[in-house]
Amino acid sequence: MLLNPRIVNATTETDEQYEGCLSFFDVRGIVARPLVLEVEHTTLDGQQKITRFDHGLARLVAHELDHLDGRLYTSRMRDGLQPIPVEEYRGIGQPWVRGRRPAT
Repeated sequence: MLLNPRIVNATTETDEQYEGCLSFFDVRGIVARPLVLEVEHTTLDGQQKITRFDHGLARLVAHELDHLDGRLYTSRMRDGLQPIPVEEYRGIGQPWVRGRRPAT
């Protein structure tokens, strides 16, 4: 659980992967996210803590923290890219593999 989360560090090295979201359940889009995030947050006992998230978890945390700022993944897509229907994604989607970037 991350209470009052705030990104304090993000690597400049990124990974581009397809993302989906319940806000746009029927489409997927390619989004670059940092490979490592450090997030400061409050613990249940009121202490401040910094937690490091790598790769897939960094992507997940960044996606969810965007929601707290009122952002959707579509606003993070590169110019000229559009979400694709989930039916099309199913034909090209692959399990997440550390360090692999899809061809765009």
